Amino acid sequence: MITEIVILAAIAAFLGLRLYSVLGERSEHEEEPISRRFDSPENRIPPATERPAAPTREPVRLRSVDNGSSANEIGIRAIASADPRFDLLAFLEGAKGAYGMILEAFWKGDRETLRDLTDDDVYAGFSAAIDAREAAGETLDNRLIRIEDATIHSADLDKRTARIAVLFVADIASVTRDKDGNVIAGSLDDAVESRDIWTFSRNVDALDPNWVLDETDQG
Repeated sequence: MITEIVILAAIAAFLGLRLYSVLGERSEHEEEPISRRFDSPENRIPPATERPAAPTREPVRLRSVDNGSSANEIGIRAIASADPRFDLLAFLEGAKGAYGMILEAFWKGDRETLRDLTDDDVYAGFSAAIDAREAAGETLDNRLIRIEDATIHSADLDKRTARIAVLFVADIASVTRDKDGNVIAGSLDDAVESRDIWTFSRNVDALDPNWVLDETDQG
């Protein structure tokens, strides 16, 4: 009898060890992470620390020939505060476009375009110069080769009128012809650097987003 009990106890112990061994192995296998087919380096979503930074918009540097950049910043901030739609980068791009359009209109004697882009005083000056040129029978065959630079020269808000002066540095080829088409001055082969300070103005309460040229000067 004792012998049978000992044998049964040994069998039970043996079965217990086998059962523990099997369960232990299954538990360990179940804890192993399951491999994923799409976790290749090409498809893996990198953590935030490994992702490339989003491109940032390059800020506009306010420069001035009289080192008045601090005053310019105050003026720009005042204009932006009065007109939430104001964007300095967009303004500078528009100013460069207007610079080319106004020059072309003046060279060609296009008074209609000048009327749209300038105020009364500037238009009167351009128109008088065109009249004198036409009276002399002369024409201009000028070319704006490139605008090298366009920077803020000054900026201020006077009540509700914003005024921003831009210093343009451009290469211009100039030719003046007489009534017979003969060149009497200049050459299209030689571009000359031109430095102009043009001041644009706009009422910040106006629905029209366009600025007009209200003053011209040499840089």
